[in-house]
Amino acid sequence: MIKVDEALQVILKNIKNLDSETVMLTDSLDRVLAEDIYSDYDLPQFDNSAMDGYAIKATNAKGATKDNPKVLEVIEDLRAGFLAKRILKDKQAIRIMTGAVIPEGADSVVIVEDTQRCVIDKVNPVRNTQAAEKRIKISNGVKIFKEVKAKENIREVGEDIKKSELVIQKGILLKSAHIGILASLGKPKIRVTRKPKVAVLATGDEVIDVDEKLTPGKLHSSNTYTLYSQIINCGGIPKNLGIARDKPEQLEAKIREGLDCDLILTSGGVSVGDYDLVKFILAKMGTDIKFWKVAMRPGKPLAFGTISASAGKKIPIFGLPGNPVSSMVSFEVFVRPAILQMLGQKNDDRKEADAVLEENISKKKGLRYFLRAQTRWGDGIYLTKITGPQGSGILKSMALANSLMILPEEEENIEKGRRVTVRFLD
Repeated sequence: MIKVDEALQVILKNIKNLDSETVMLTDSLDRVLAEDIYSDYDLPQFDNSAMDGYAIKATNAKGATKDNPKVLEVIEDLRAGFLAKRILKDKQAIRIMTGAVIPEGADSVVIVEDTQRCVIDKVNPVRNTQAAEKRIKISNGVKIFKEVKAKENIREVGEDIKKSELVIQKGILLKSAHIGILASLGKPKIRVTRKPKVAVLATGDEVIDVDEKLTPGKLHSSNTYTLYSQIINCGGIPKNLGIARDKPEQLEAKIREGLDCDLILTSGGVSVGDYDLVKFILAKMGTDIKFWKVAMRPGKPLAFGTISASAGKKIPIFGLPGNPVSSMVSFEVFVRPAILQMLGQKNDDRKEADAVLEENISKKKGLRYFLRAQTRWGDGIYLTKITGPQGSGILKSMALANSLMILPEEEENIEKGRRVTVRFLD
């Protein structure tokens, strides 16, 4: 019987990265980036206003207060997407909108909330021997009620991204913000890792599909659908092979249907019963079985190996336990990391943390336990407790869990108040 960490190492040594494909940016959400992204230019490419307001010289607002405003002449209105037609001079202002290019001569923006439009007097020379000058009132003035510093409320060139900067690394799972960056960099298409095709096969004479009527001794194949959804959740494409009865020829035929996939999952038939045929059939088909049985609970009866397909291709295959919780936990511990390695994904969203145990727990020494738990944040720490009965057939306790409580092999009795490791499932 192999330990959990050793089993995972064996699995990952036999998992190869998949090739890449080019997709439209609009189809790249939750795909794994297959290339490093460098910027061809600065972002933003020009100094621009971070707020609606007035572009000014900061020195012209020095000493400005509500009771003692500075009055400037407004010489132009400037919208985003356009350039100023005039150069800003001393004691002048340009009305500016968010995102507009900072006019030549301006070095700051005073926000509109700290201003008020006003009428100002302006000298209008009259070439007349009778009068030297004449003052007229005009409405293009603004009162400034607050000082600003140079560069205040200005987004500077390259403030977000510098030219030639490595912006997004290969292996990142693309989220909405990444897609926004790629759009900003003018990337309509992007290279991503091809999604792995994963075959799912349920086994057993007692198993029927969800649309069949239950009769005594039969049960619906929940594993088919939990595994199907788990595959999608971590970026794979499931292929449902249906249900194989406990007949060697049928089981072999069904497994062969999955040889066009990148990974094969079977559930059930890997224990020690007379009709647990999966391991026997895999060996008959020439599968290189790397291990069978893992020192864990739930999920102890678990087989892994590689099976030959066409052109010498070796396909990883998992023989997962038949009990529904054992199957789900085994997927989480072993299959999910395998799929992420196929994708070359670096930023896994499964986080581990220390949590304080809210109850006493006893376990069998020599096995690593993965208990279904509800973990919450309280008083500056994580607190955790199990979600109810932990039998490997009790799927409801898995539905109530937001985490797995991981208890090490050497422990037997863990007392309330101890710190334990939890792995979040969302």
